[in-house]
Amino acid sequence: MEKIGSLIQEADWKIEKHVPLIECPETVKADETFKLTVGLGKEIAHPNTTEHHIRWISLFFHPTGETFPYHIGHYEFNAHGESAKGPNTSSIYTHHEITTSLKTGKPGTFLALALCNIHGLWQSAKEIKVK
Repeated sequence: MEKIGSLIQEADWKIEKHVPLIECPETVKADETFKLTVGLGKEIAHPNTTEHHIRWISLFFHPTGETFPYHIGHYEFNAHGESAKGPNTSSIYTHHEITTSLKTGKPGTFLALALCNIHGLWQSAKEIKVK
């Protein structure tokens, strides 16, 4: 049986436009709110066209020492230039980036998963410390 984990791709976000980039402090204060941003294409732009786009980003947090991760959120992007006039003719295009505010009392790892409509699933991770 095929497993979803075998379908998820990883690479360095500096050389691959499909890898989600997680940006947040390396160390946060326990139970103090901070901002976290996940986007794609910081070094190499990802297209955002009707034919080639990022459909969604999901964000998880896996606290150190716990068995399972927490699903922080799922963010869908639904405007990719499609319109009744044809592909790439809309007046609205969503940008594949999210920012959220959260807090934690434990160190751990953030995991971001993004889906490109052509090139599939991509993931990245970022560890944080808590003081």
